[in-house]
Amino acid sequence: MSLLGGIRPPIAVLSVLLLSLAGVTALVLGRIDDGGVPKAVQTSQQHFAEDGAIALRASIDESVTDLTRSATLFSAGQPVSADTVLDKLGNTYQKWMGTAVIEIRSGKLLGARGETVPLTSLDLSALGNEGGLDPRMVRLKNGEVRLLSFALLSWPGQPQQLLVASNTLKFPGISLGQFRSIAVVDGDGEILSSDGIPEPEQVLTDLQRKEVDASRKQLKDFSERATRKAEQDPRSSKEPGSGGYRGVSGSLLGGRFLSDRSVAGYATLTAPEPGEVTTASGLGLTVVSMVKVAEDPTRAISPLFGLVAGGALLLIGGLAIGVLLGTVQRPLIRLFLESRRLSRLDVTRPVTVPGYGEAHRIGTALERLRRQLLGEPAEATGPAARPRGLRRFGSRALLVVCVALLLVWCVPLLLLLNRADGTAVVPQQLVNDQRERTDTLTDRVRRALNEGDADLESVASLIGARTEPVAMTKVLESTMRQHPRYRSLYVVDASGSVVARAGEHPRQAGPKPATAAPIRLLGQGGKEPIVVVTAGIPGRNDSALVGEFRIDFLNSLLKRPGLGVVRLVDDKGRVIAGNTGFLAFQALPDDRLKDLVAATSQKIGKSAHAGGVLYRKNGVQIAAAAPFAGGGPAKPLGWTVVSWQPANRLAIPEYDMQNRTVLAGLLGAAAAAACLGWLYIVVVRPLRVLADQAEALADGDRKTVLFPRHHDEVGAVTRSLELIRQQLQDQRRQQPRRTQPTAGPAAPGPTGAPYGPHDPHGPQGQQYVRN
Repeated sequence: MSLLGGIRPPIAVLSVLLLSLAGVTALVLGRIDDGGVPKAVQTSQQHFAEDGAIALRASIDESVTDLTRSATLFSAGQPVSADTVLDKLGNTYQKWMGTAVIEIRSGKLLGARGETVPLTSLDLSALGNEGGLDPRMVRLKNGEVRLLSFALLSWPGQPQQLLVASNTLKFPGISLGQFRSIAVVDGDGEILSSDGIPEPEQVLTDLQRKEVDASRKQLKDFSERATRKAEQDPRSSKEPGSGGYRGVSGSLLGGRFLSDRSVAGYATLTAPEPGEVTTASGLGLTVVSMVKVAEDPTRAISPLFGLVAGGALLLIGGLAIGVLLGTVQRPLIRLFLESRRLSRLDVTRPVTVPGYGEAHRIGTALERLRRQLLGEPAEATGPAARPRGLRRFGSRALLVVCVALLLVWCVPLLLLLNRADGTAVVPQQLVNDQRERTDTLTDRVRRALNEGDADLESVASLIGARTEPVAMTKVLESTMRQHPRYRSLYVVDASGSVVARAGEHPRQAGPKPATAAPIRLLGQGGKEPIVVVTAGIPGRNDSALVGEFRIDFLNSLLKRPGLGVVRLVDDKGRVIAGNTGFLAFQALPDDRLKDLVAATSQKIGKSAHAGGVLYRKNGVQIAAAAPFAGGGPAKPLGWTVVSWQPANRLAIPEYDMQNRTVLAGLLGAAAAAACLGWLYIVVVRPLRVLADQAEALADGDRKTVLFPRHHDEVGAVTRSLELIRQQLQDQRRQQPRRTQPTAGPAAPGPTGAPYGPHDPHGPQGQQYVRN
């Protein structure tokens, strides 16, 4: 028999699959192991740490880039004093704790602003070595850590100077919310900076002091564990195909304090593109965020459902397999044995005829063929009466019965059981995380716009009144290379003519409006929003430097996993950017989201605040909105970032139970469709054709040659019928037949009268020839 053909393999495979599925259902369905904290909450903390790592990496890289570019622009112009350099930096950027200018040859301090820059740790003689100008971390006497960035100021004929900027490792614009802390950890597991845990002297009661001490110990433990995990390869730190964050990230479970469980997320600082190494990613830093989550000990999913479902599948599957064995496999094997016996001319014993469908038809035909082999004519073995009642159902109907039996188990799992929409308990922490992450994303977009305006202000102030268009073009091209946020940079004069440009062709070139805001949204009614930043050039008669943002840059800022659909809308609620496809200036798809944006835009106190909400009508959905609330030229825009996602995509126990239930139903339906379809193609359909051929052969058709299609039981019966057909043909050839009478006078009969032409007693009737 064929390895893949025949009736046994499909039934055997179906039996193994159903048995395995019953075991998996009993063991897995109803057992959700989340350590007391839903997996969705743990994943959310991982995403929160990734957001912090992205914000810190972007802040450090942007700071170093701005310092280097500013020093390059100063060096390209006329020599200026150290105070002038520091004043212009301070007026343009408000990001450094302290700045200073040092003469490298003598080590003399030429100027300083802000807090005292820790210069005693610098070795000026090593600046010329490889990596001598790379940023470095310095720990102060009070235990705080500062990140020092360096850039060179060089003018012909003057001593070379070193521009130094000092900054903290605090997170820019991270919304922590309540009961959350965040820290920056170095490669040795030491905490360099932290935020969110109050100092012991800031709390009042002994219980609060114990909680603060426990939080610090837990954060220290998380930092050490995260540092060890950060040493692994990023590709092995996630599940295959998960994608997402390019660095090492994950979540950790900590201890309990009262009824709260500490959960942490960690993420290493990594470059935005694979294969790149930025200034921040080379520091070996890791971000650790920790939050306390209230555990609900009453939430427990019983494994009883899985046991019941597995037992039901065993019963239903056993009944279906029994139907296949008793009504399809056993009769077919019996036909195979009977047909082989007849092909060997063992015709003494009658054929055992099965009682159902095609097997009954073939068995009846074999019995007729047995009688014909004994010498009876085909007409004498006329067709037997067709079975009535249930016996008339064929193998195809039996397969339908088996499919119906298995669907009795699969359909309730797919459509009815363990539906979680009405009973799912969505942790409040997920709503809080959605709100805080959306608020962090809003601040990131606002800071990006403010940084763009600061860049143009810095470049415009250094262009001056005497810069030629060729030199302007070089400066603009250099700025484009350093900051990919722009699609076009150009200088316009008072009439609106483009004097110099870099990048793509300007779309909004024109004279600078007298009362225009630094950042404007244009292109209403068009196919793409246009975000324009304008900076006046001093001393050039109302000339201005204009930059047009790339919408893809804003879209890239909104692409964060775990937030669902994210949209950036203007003050009228029209979509400007998003993490998925959208139409420019279209409205939000839901009135509830419009109301949420309008509600969060209302000022509470001095400014508006982010808001999060859980909707349960028309499906459980988490949504959040956060308006521009910080300072800078981007705040007057009144834009809002809104995000929403269905709760059924989150790893919540009720939805996990629902998904596993649906998966079990799908697996059962797939196993039934595959194996029973296999059985229909290989056995049932050829068996129906064979039944017609066997009846035709029994009716006297000796000319149709029977060819077996497969090397299985049906093929074996077909071969036996072909042998029987050949034997019946040989038997017919061996029978004598009468010849036709010859012409001439008829011979006289016994009475003297001649024999008639059809008289069986004449001489012609006594002559036989072999056919």
